[in-house]
Order: sequence, then structure tokens, then C-alpha cells
Amino acid sequence: MRSPVTGIVVLILLFIVAIVAYCCVFSVQLTVQALVVRFGKPVDVATEPGLHFKAPFIDTVIPIDKRILDLENPSQEVIASDQKRLVVDAFARYRIKDALQFYQSVGTIQAANLQLTTLLNAALRRVLGEVTFITVVRDERERLMGRIRDQLDHEAAGYGIQVVDVRIRRADLPEQNSQAVYQRMQTERQREAAEFRAQGGQKAQEIRSNADREATVIVAEANSTAEQVRGEGDAERNRLFADAYGRDPDFFAFYRSMSAYENGLKSNDTRFLLRPDSDFFKFFSNVSGKPPAAAPSPKP
Repeated sequence: MRSPVTGIVVLILLFIVAIVAYCCVFSVQLTVQALVVRFGKPVDVATEPGLHFKAPFIDTVIPIDKRILDLENPSQEVIASDQKRLVVDAFARYRIKDALQFYQSVGTIQAANLQLTTLLNAALRRVLGEVTFITVVRDERERLMGRIRDQLDHEAAGYGIQVVDVRIRRADLPEQNSQAVYQRMQTERQREAAEFRAQGGQKAQEIRSNADREATVIVAEANSTAEQVRGEGDAERNRLFADAYGRDPDFFAFYRSMSAYENGLKSNDTRFLLRPDSDFFKFFSNVSGKPPAAAPSPKP
């Protein structure tokens, strides 16, 4: 019969073996790399995912992220080569390519971010300080970002870090300078608008003057033509009157009197105070328009 003490000892030994086995094995995830440290000194780096072994109780495993990490940089004021101040908002992306070098140089991601922020600001000032404001804002921003990335990657290599990308979100004048520039642009546009309005007013005045001159000439020519035609009509009328008068003076006088009666004696519109024996009514008393012959005086 087996002694109970033996069973307990076996269980204790199995438990100890399990603990030792557990302490000898560690797993590495796909997104991290593991640094094995023994008494504070790195002894191994596990970069492949899966199970790995270490010395129990004396080795420590430090996981280090191997994904692409973001570095948010606060806005910085940079002076361009044309002495214009720029407010630059940039960020970077990096990954840890050498876990051992990274651990020995900076140790943690927080410390790495602080160090990279300093290096990024220095690279921004060096590169952007060599070009003009227009080059940064419009012309060669892509090329400048590539230069900044290369310089930052070269300096970060000493920390076991590879810089993947550097981007400039915004590069603009400071707020007070922007307001001054906008005010100057507004003033310039207002000046141009006033100049255009003045030119338009001058052109409109010229057009109106030309139109008035042409209208005056046309009216004068029309009046001249009208007077000429009227004169010709009056001459023709006088000729016809003269011809008619020459043919039959009595009939012409009768016709003129009838026209005068028609124009002068309108219904409900005319009042005349004339003597009946007036020349105006000579055709009323005699159809020939001649005064009646005086009666011969009686002989004594």
C-alpha cells in the first residue's frame, strides 16, 4: 500500500515542475517583439510570434510594440528664409526596428516620443528655414516633407527607430500676421474695384456724350430736312394758291371766305360781335361778295 506522504510529495514536485515550466515559457504576440533581460542586461530579442523560452526566475520579458506609432507634434513657429514667420503643425509615424538598441537608448515609448519631438522640431526649422514662405505653402511641400523625414530618420536611427513618414498638416502665417495680410489684400481689392468703377464711369460718360452728340446731330438734320420739306410744301401751296387766284379771283375769294366761316364759326364755341355789313359777311348779303350798288339819288 502506497503511503499518503509519497502522494503528497509527488503532487508538490509536479506543482513545482509546472511552475518552473511556466516560468521558462513566454509567448510573443504578432504586434510586439520581446526583449529578454537578465539582471538588468538584455540577453535576447524575440521578434517572431509564438512560444519562446527563457531562464526561470532570473529573466524578465519586456514587450516592445513593433507596429507603426504616431507622434503628434504641437504647433511650432518657424522663420522662413524670407524672414516670414510660419506656424507649422506636423506629425510623424515611426516604428521600432531594433528593440535592443531602443531599450538601451530611450527605454520606453513615452521617452522616445519626447526625444523624437525635439528632433522633429529641429528638422522642421533646418529645412523650412532654407526656403521661402511660398515654397512651403504652395510649391514644394511634398519635397520638403521628404527632406524632413530623411533627416529625422537619420537622427532617430541611433535610438533603434525607423521614421516612416512626416507630414505637415498646416503651414500658415501667425494669426496677427494673417489678419494684416487679409487686410492688405482687402485694401488692394477695394482699390482695384474703385479703379474699375472709375474707368467704367469714364467710359459710360464717353458713351453718353457720344450718344448725346449723335442725337443732337440727328435732331438738327431732321429739323433741317423738315424745314426744307415744309418750305417746299409752303412754296407749292403758294404756287397753287397763286395759280388758282390767277385763274378765277372771285372763286378763290369765295373759297377762302368759306374756309374762314368753317374755322371761325364752330358750334357752341364762338361768339362774334361784328357789324352785319362787315367784309367778313360779305358773301351773306351777296353771293358774289360785292357790295350792292348804291341807289341813284332822286333828281330834284
